[in-house]
Amino acid sequence: MYRRTARKRMHARGFTLVEMMIAVSIVTILAAIAYPSYIGQVQRTRRTDGKSALMDAAQRLERCHTRFGRYDADDCNVELPFDSADAFYSVSAVDLNAATFTLAATPQNQQTDDPCGILRLTSAGQQGSGGADTDADHCW
Repeated sequence: MYRRTARKRMHARGFTLVEMMIAVSIVTILAAIAYPSYIGQVQRTRRTDGKSALMDAAQRLERCHTRFGRYDADDCNVELPFDSADAFYSVSAVDLNAATFTLAATPQNQQTDDPCGILRLTSAGQQGSGGADTDADHCW
């Protein structure tokens, strides 16, 4: 009798439906928490593409100002608008005159739903954003 019961116990191993549903529920909850965090991190990483493109354009405009005494000189090698290196942003001049400039990096492609929206940089070094998240410290 003892051997027969022991044999049944050995063959009765496995998962029950309740155990399987608990495991699936735990995985679903973890995924629901992790995925938005992952997407946010990806957007922050892509945002560096726009920021570096803005800084590069601003540096070229500053070189132009140093060389010719104005930001909008015809001999400058600054072609606006242009796409950033990874094409997540399009950089353009919102305001460009002899004494000042304001550059904007507009998100495009996979970055269009970034909460920071359009990133801005002025000749005075002021940084800003024009999306739902307008906190420049968070977006920059």
